[in-house]
Amino acid sequence: MFWTPASLKFYFYRRPTDMRKSFDGLYGLISGIFNHCPTDGAVYIFINKRKNRIKLLLWDSDGFWIFYKRLEKGTFQVSFNIQNQKTLEWSYEQLSLVLSGIDLTSVRRRNRYRLPKTG
Repeated sequence: MFWTPASLKFYFYRRPTDMRKSFDGLYGLISGIFNHCPTDGAVYIFINKRKNRIKLLLWDSDGFWIFYKRLEKGTFQVSFNIQNQKTLEWSYEQLSLVLSGIDLTSVRRRNRYRLPKTG
């Protein structure tokens, strides 16, 4: 029911999303656009065109969760950079910064040791 950030992968959809989409609509975007299986346990992040609403879709072992936030003032500082890559993998820290109102382009990450990726 509750997850640790280290156990999750986060994928941001780099195009504006219609926030009227619910479970099935977001499922279709993930399987069609992301080319992922929506039940893989990753968190999928969608933001609307005005950048004042965000939805996260997550599968746990027996169903989907939707987390939805609407800002009363301001916007989420993200870039809808329409290039070849339609999705972008985020870290938990990046998601947390965006949700807190911090512009990722103004953040500088200090060097830290990371285990090599396996597989």
